[in-house]
Amino acid sequence: MQFELKIETVSYPYTVPFSITGHTFTASDAVQVTLTKGGVSGRGEAIGVYYTGETAETIVEQLESVAPQVNDFVSPAELQELLPPGGARNALDCAMWDLLCKLNRTSIWEELGIAPYQLTTVATVGIGSPAEMAEQASRYAKYRNLKIKLDGDRPIERLEAIQKARPDARLVVDVNQGWSFAELKEYVPYAEKLGVAMIEQPLKRGGDEELEGYNSPIPLGADESCLDLSEYAMAAKRYDVINIKLDKCGGLTEGLQIVRQAQADGKGLMVGNMMGTSLSMAPSYVIGQFCTFVDIDGPLLMQQDIENGLEYKDRGVVGLPAPLLWG
Repeated sequence: MQFELKIETVSYPYTVPFSITGHTFTASDAVQVTLTKGGVSGRGEAIGVYYTGETAETIVEQLESVAPQVNDFVSPAELQELLPPGGARNALDCAMWDLLCKLNRTSIWEELGIAPYQLTTVATVGIGSPAEMAEQASRYAKYRNLKIKLDGDRPIERLEAIQKARPDARLVVDVNQGWSFAELKEYVPYAEKLGVAMIEQPLKRGGDEELEGYNSPIPLGADESCLDLSEYAMAAKRYDVINIKLDKCGGLTEGLQIVRQAQADGKGLMVGNMMGTSLSMAPSYVIGQFCTFVDIDGPLLMQQDIENGLEYKDRGVVGLPAPLLWG
């Protein structure tokens, strides 16, 4: 019995423009895959990795190029040889996991032998003036954990404004490659005083060798510096926390492999996202079961989520994905 592969592109506008180091985003262009076998369908979604040149168009091209071969693959493990890490494999891999659960009439938790618990996500504050960022943090009053986007412009002033507005919040900082090593060493003592729990990707991808041997009082996290399992070993020499994003590593299958390697090495874990609807967040929810830091807030930035989306509750608690959504 053959698979039927359907590929769609859907644009999801943000409520307001969202800024990080060097980029401002106004929408997510999602590639959604539906994989059907015997009248049963599974779904996956990818946004892609913008800083590696991925777009919705390149993801669709990749998927269409392998569509005739999909029928030769019957499991997520076998799928890993068909496509490289990235958005295309992520969408197809997650659709295959969803289909597997539905064909077997099981849940993803049963398939993986996991007893799930509800996750608590950060809410992300984009770059703006200190007053604007403090106002954003106040709007997220029901979220206990905040992820603060920073660059080299007044980072401590911005953090102080947010901390004043939300003294109750647990803060994680995401620099998106925006600092030099000298700036990191300058800012860390101030960030420590403000109670920052982790600093994500302070230095440029490929320019972070100075972190080897640096003993930061705040855990440092690798995002852009660890795309997939092939880059894990180098990142593990330089960072305390590995941020797993399914669009980077190419799906849940490799994401779980990174989890196992990081656990064996005693590394901290974070699950992140490249934006997207709840269909992107649902398989990331599986990775989040193993993570200290959870960032699955993509739908919060959008004007509208996908149908049967995740439930975002008080304090940032996120309900388990419904079977109608995924898994």
